[in-house]
Amino acid sequence: MKNLLATCREAEKSGVAVGHFNVSDLTALKGVVGAAQELKVPVIIGASEGERKFLGDRQIAALVKSFRDDTGLPIFLNADHTHSLDAAIAAAKAGFDAIVFDLSALPFEENIRQTKEAIGALKKINPDILIEGEIGDIGTGSQIHDTIPDLSAGLTSPEQAKKFVHETGVDILAPAVGNMHGMSASMVSGNAKKRLDLKRISEIKAATGSLITLHGASGTNDGDLRKAIAAGINIIHINTELRVAWRQSLDKSLAEHKSEVVPYKILPPVVDAIRQVALSRLKLFNNL
Repeated sequence: MKNLLATCREAEKSGVAVGHFNVSDLTALKGVVGAAQELKVPVIIGASEGERKFLGDRQIAALVKSFRDDTGLPIFLNADHTHSLDAAIAAAKAGFDAIVFDLSALPFEENIRQTKEAIGALKKINPDILIEGEIGDIGTGSQIHDTIPDLSAGLTSPEQAKKFVHETGVDILAPAVGNMHGMSASMVSGNAKKRLDLKRISEIKAATGSLITLHGASGTNDGDLRKAIAAGINIIHINTELRVAWRQSLDKSLAEHKSEVVPYKILPPVVDAIRQVALSRLKLFNNL
């Protein structure tokens, strides 16, 4: 099986992007893997620090490996939004394929310094692990906002991106290009969509030549996502859309099975709801 770097470069040549979906439990993991299996496309499973604290580093790594072995699909595991070197080292030792070492809240130069140091330490554990760095402001968390926050002051410039990639040696860059973590209530209802700065994506790609991740893509205009891939986006993160599907489908299933106490009788609709969301996103990202 191709490694994650080769998979991303192959997707780039084909004009498509690799879908990245965060999971917090087995229902979400089964749903995402089911969608990738149906379409026979690569997929990245993401687990943030909070998600890994709940799941366990070694436990989620073992689960993903078991699905990869059973399906034969290129299913990769990413330690999403890791804010400390200790947490990053734990993920590397557990066998993760990639780590998002996210120090974007720090001053720019300090972000560069610590990211460079972290890459040196993590590559000693696994020379093939991919390290992603983040710059700019895209907000935090997968909460549902009452209104859409103004993050325009934290957009990434091509000059910043070039300096960061050159001085840190990151394998993947996560910039702020109009994307945002979480969704607004109007996005959840389908009455509003996020819009991306497509020109900025093209300029950052030209300045860096780096693989680029789009974080916070839930609730983004489909046309913008297609154009973002054409402009140079290689990996697209979806989390909040899955969490909304998880919650809504669980509420519905519980309401329909008020006296049921057996989890495996309550949860199949949740797995299917997540599979449907992942399926729609993977079709878009892979031009299917």
